[in-house]
Amino acid sequence: MLDVHRLRIFRSVVASGSVAAAAANLGYTPSAVSQHVTALQRETGLTLLERAGRGVRPTAAGLALAAQADGVLARLGEAESVVADLRAGRTGRLSLAYFASVGAAWLPHVVRRLTTEFPGVRLDLELREDIPDDPDERADVQIVVAQESFVPGSGFRARHLLDDPYVVVLPAGHSSAGRDEIELAELETQRWVDNDFARGWCRRNLLEACTAAGFSPSFHVEAHDYPTAIAFVGAGIGVTVLPALGAEHLPPGVVAVPVVRPTPVRSIYAVVRESVAQTPPARLALDALTAVARQVQDTRGAQGEAPRRLDGHRRRPSAVGSPTT
Repeated sequence: MLDVHRLRIFRSVVASGSVAAAAANLGYTPSAVSQHVTALQRETGLTLLERAGRGVRPTAAGLALAAQADGVLARLGEAESVVADLRAGRTGRLSLAYFASVGAAWLPHVVRRLTTEFPGVRLDLELREDIPDDPDERADVQIVVAQESFVPGSGFRARHLLDDPYVVVLPAGHSSAGRDEIELAELETQRWVDNDFARGWCRRNLLEACTAAGFSPSFHVEAHDYPTAIAFVGAGIGVTVLPALGAEHLPPGVVAVPVVRPTPVRSIYAVVRESVAQTPPARLALDALTAVARQVQDTRGAQGEAPRRLDGHRRRPSAVGSPTT
């Protein structure tokens, strides 16, 4: 395989017309340039230069190689430019997976920042509730719901974003709609609207809280997502209990009231692939997610809300954005 560095030096000699001129242009000594040209001739088995007065000129073989070198060096320059763009985040792609209730609440802000600061980066967005077992199938950045003991797995790191307490969504005319909080056990006799067709961690977390309160909810209607469940509540079909993020933008005719004793809480993390964690787009995505999560936490703090564990004790606020692994 030809040495690209020697090709560069040889091409400079051809363009300059002499070893001394090429040495001056490259910042080398004439001896060093001569050694590289001699090594290239030995490497190719060809005579590439011949003396012409006080300088040198390329042989027919040298002219042919110089022409090929132009193309090689041009393509190499393009490759180096691509590498520089990738390092700076000006090009490439970033895959980002998210679950439904953060899609409308957080993704517009995150995607706007990414597309504004890195317009050349392609974003591959995927709505996904689970974490794939195969690492190759996982997104570069994924927003997930998990338990506090969550471990992201080899090759990935996790950043805690937010603890999200649950609320009950009621018709505006419900007798409890004006209350500051509702004990979970008080909802036992209500008609419940299921809101998690996937039967994921959020639903299991809710059922665990109901068990801790001494009952099992009776679901009368099954919805596939939070907006549909909330629409059913607005139609007077029943009540639904879901994480507060899922009730951020309620339509007219319904209200959300925090549930207590116990308050189920889901923990939200950003999981990033270690191989891309230090790239500018991935760092920006994590920073943007941390910012929107902190804004939610600050808003809740201003309203006096404090998530609780299933046993009813208040949680000590955790540092938003601190890595768990």
